[in-house]
Amino acid sequence: MPDTSMVRNFVLIYEVVDDYATRRMGHRAQHLRLAAEYRRRGEFVMGGAIGDPPDRAILVFQGDRSVAEGFAARDPYVRAGLVRRWEVQPWAVVPGEVFDNLRS
Repeated sequence: MPDTSMVRNFVLIYEVVDDYATRRMGHRAQHLRLAAEYRRRGEFVMGGAIGDPPDRAILVFQGDRSVAEGFAARDPYVRAGLVRRWEVQPWAVVPGEVFDNLRS
């Protein structure tokens, strides 16, 4: 298992239900408010759905693994059953345009 003690960035990966794009609309405002709360604390970096239609989503967090896990536990999308499965993985950032906005 890799040493993640120095990793400060984590990706929350969602595998979403087939009709996610439609079903999320009733929970979107609450989901975005939660993301804004984490953003104000400097923990949420960016995120979004992947695919057309979406079958996954990724959300990037700074801090430790518990930050991303805590978000998933509170996320209205997860609570409403729109997420089939989620996992948190460390993200080793390679310098690029977004890199300047991340704390190392």
